[in-house]
Formats: sequence, C-alpha cells, structure tokens
Amino acid sequence: MHATVAAVTEPRVPAADRAYTLTKELVLTGELPGGHLFSEGEIAERLGVSRTPVREAFLRLQVEGLLNLIPKRGAVVVPVPPGEAEDVLDAREAVETSAVRRLARRPELIPGALTELHRVLDTQRRHAEADDLHAFAEADELFHRTIVAAGGNALLLDFYATLADRQRRMNVHALSPIRGQLPEIVGEHEHLLRIITAAETEAGAFAPALRAHLDRVHRR
Repeated sequence: MHATVAAVTEPRVPAADRAYTLTKELVLTGELPGGHLFSEGEIAERLGVSRTPVREAFLRLQVEGLLNLIPKRGAVVVPVPPGEAEDVLDAREAVETSAVRRLARRPELIPGALTELHRVLDTQRRHAEADDLHAFAEADELFHRTIVAAGGNALLLDFYATLADRQRRMNVHALSPIRGQLPEIVGEHEHLLRIITAAETEAGAFAPALRAHLDRVHRR
C-alpha cells in the first residue's frame, strides 16, 4: 500500500502585485530617484511579465503620489515635495513624544515596551554591522514606530503608519551621506531607550533627545 502525498501549491502572487511591490521598493530605496524617467518595459523585463500588469501597478503608484505617468513614455518618480520632510519630522516628534508621555502615566507598560524595542534595536545593530543601508533604514522606521505602538494609542499608531513610506524614503536619502556613522545612530537609539526606561521621572527628557537625534540625521 502506497501513501498518497497531496501536493501543496502555494498561491501565485498576481503579476500586477509583484510589479507594484518591486517598483515601490525601487522608489522608496532611492534606486529610482526623484525625477527619474523609466518605462513599463524595464519593470516588465525584470519580472518576466507583460506590460499590462506593470501599467496597472504604475496607476496604483500614481494614486499614492509616487509616480507621474507620461503617455507613451513611461513614468517619472515624483520628487519629495519641498517642505514635506520637515512636516514629517514635526509630526514624528509630536506623536513619539506623546507615546512616551503616555508610558510615563502607565509604567506597567514599560517592561513590555522595552523588550520589543530592544529586539528591534538588536536587528538594527546587526544591519549596521553588515553595512546594509536599506535594511538599516527599514529597521530605523520600525524602531520609532514601535515607540508609538508602546504608547497604546491606536489612533496615533494608525496615523503614524501612514508616514511609513515617506520615512523609509527620507531615511535612505538622509543616511547615505553618513553611512559610516550607522553605529552612532544605534547609540542614539540606545539613549532614547534609557530615557524610556526611566520614563516615570524623565519623560520630559525624551522630546529634546528625540529632536537632537532627528536634527543630526535629517536636519544637519
């Protein structure tokens, strides 16, 4: 008697979704910089698909404000608008500081928050040691989003999540010129964690420390 083993077939990701994911990643990591013109055919060739799903992906990215479509030519990557970076930084400061103030009012949440933040920071430290800029930038966004999540305000976390794509794009742009200083940035994150550890007595210290950190990375 022979046992019959059922084959498990993983669902195939639709071509349009693969084209969307690839193109968006190329834009957010800066491989396709602001102002760059490229064609549907370039993405179709990389993925081994027809142009039709790529066109669908481009339309989605145009709705998200990342691409401008040019008939019969392709798409242009939308540059970061003037002033947007400062708007994002101001929003981040307000939301992250609010989360730490809330932690100070609910100290029973601090141990769990620190466990998760140390886990994310360990990942970021490994990316720094490997000199993996893009993975480091992604972990950087996750570290700060984890601070917001720790505060437990679902509305602020939902708002902060809408900044994720802008943050990744800003991070790669800001970190590239100071690539050799990634370990120092990890050290600044460790300093923020020490303030959160003592949040009951030092919550007021978080805002200036966060501002100094963002100044150093983004406003230098």
